[in-house]
Amino acid sequence: MASSASFDDSRAPGAGRRLVWAALLALLLLAMIAAAAFGWAAGHARVASDAAAEQQARSASRRLAGELQKFRLLPLVLTEYPDVRTVLGSGDAAAARRMNDKLELLADRTDAAVIYLIARDGRTIAASNWRRPQSFVGQNYGFRPYFRDAMAKGGAELFALGTVSGRPGLFIARRVEEGGRTLGVIVVKVEFDRLEAEWARQPLATFVTDDHGVIIITSRPDWRFRTLAPIDEQTRAAIRAVLQFGNLPLTPLPLTRDGATWANGDARYREAAVRVPMAGARLHAFQPLAPAEASANATARTAILIAFILLAALLTWVFRAREKQRLQEESRHMLEVEVAARTADLVEANRRFRAAREELSQASRLGTIGQITAGVAHEINQPVAAIRGFAENAGTFLDRGEPGRARDNIGTIVALTERIAAIIAELRSFARRSTPALGPVEIARVIDGALLLVGDRIREHGVMVERVGEAPGMRCIADRVRLEQILVNLLQNALDALTGHPDPCIRIETRAEDGIVITVADNGPGVAPDVADNLFTPFVTGKADGLGLGLGIARDIAREFGGALDSVASPLGGAAFRLEVRRA
Repeated sequence: MASSASFDDSRAPGAGRRLVWAALLALLLLAMIAAAAFGWAAGHARVASDAAAEQQARSASRRLAGELQKFRLLPLVLTEYPDVRTVLGSGDAAAARRMNDKLELLADRTDAAVIYLIARDGRTIAASNWRRPQSFVGQNYGFRPYFRDAMAKGGAELFALGTVSGRPGLFIARRVEEGGRTLGVIVVKVEFDRLEAEWARQPLATFVTDDHGVIIITSRPDWRFRTLAPIDEQTRAAIRAVLQFGNLPLTPLPLTRDGATWANGDARYREAAVRVPMAGARLHAFQPLAPAEASANATARTAILIAFILLAALLTWVFRAREKQRLQEESRHMLEVEVAARTADLVEANRRFRAAREELSQASRLGTIGQITAGVAHEINQPVAAIRGFAENAGTFLDRGEPGRARDNIGTIVALTERIAAIIAELRSFARRSTPALGPVEIARVIDGALLLVGDRIREHGVMVERVGEAPGMRCIADRVRLEQILVNLLQNALDALTGHPDPCIRIETRAEDGIVITVADNGPGVAPDVADNLFTPFVTGKADGLGLGLGIARDIAREFGGALDSVASPLGGAAFRLEVRRA
């Protein structure tokens, strides 16, 4: 034995070092995979967010362009309207009042915020909002750039705050001429409340900036009239001089930028920007980066987990292979030493080996018997509960002086004890791996027996039982006791599900197809989603006091008959199980 110890000591340190190096190499490889996976996740999140931002930017720009095109045609058409020239040319008060009504009707039909006429001196002489307290009539807009530019160039546009209404909008101005003489300017003010509301329903932040970088149209009201970058004092002075944005401070948004990524505290966005048909304006779509990052990181973590499992499996295989090799070498060395020493030691070693093998066989048998016993305990519990109920009823009948009914109950108890004996016989048969006694079995009698076992529970809970499709003499190939066990298990599960349920109902439907199909359905709450995929797995159950063995055992019995047991959609809205067996 000393030589054997020296064999272990000489090989263990080297094998241990190799295992440590293999583990370190696996950890390094896992770290590299993790870095690559999270790097991919970051890039994929940016690409996905960029695509979403780009799609929103293009869609929003098309929508905005359509709005602008509609309203730009309006002043162009109105410049050719004779009454407009008459009012601007004559300054007649009565004509101006009639024009107020027409402009009011036109603004209402076109959804324009305001339509108004400005004379050459900058004074408004007619407006669609003439009835309102903030009427433009009589206001002088000669200082406004859109008026001056329209008078000089024929047309102009300006996004600004209204000096009277205080509401922001786009002012579209066109010069009105007659015979080469300038009469004045017609202006259409467009507000974008509905467009901003549409954008606000998107998860992205969508907004338009003017040529100074001021946010003028936005899905985020708190960002309105903020800037993407600081504005110099000279530009601020020019904006204030024409009251474009009143006295608003035009402070920058609290954003930091890194390439196409903008950050506002912990919130980060990917930007897509496109030009829109407004002078110097751009439409921006800010897509939150967090949702795409969460999705990509989840994928990365899954990949890392798979890599970890594969590496762990590889290390385990290497370790076991090395261990197997070491054990083989050690066994061979020990055998050589023992043979060389004396034959008696070899005989003793063989004896010990046979004893160890017998102990392993015994342990295996005990484990198998334990598992089977758990299943048998679950199945025997049903007839034992029924025996108790029939015994209590028999006592009641004797107290009432009804020995005939008591005798019937006692006869039923005898039948149930035979049922228990049959179940125990099944255990013995399973232990001997004997072939089940299969033969023609009448379906109606099996259903009658199953309903007898659970009859007290059915009556106690007021459950209505429907039997559908049974034909006289319908038979299948099965073992009667085992087939009855399946149906009892299904009925018990249905009764458990219907506890406390209003108008409980169980339907047992029998159909003759290629084989015989028996469906047990209820109108209970159905199968819980967390156990639906593992209903037939041992020890998986949706009941607080259940063992989770019944359905697994029932499916195994059905397969022994050459049939099948599966969960199907219930015609009553609850749970349903479909048992298929061969036709006799």
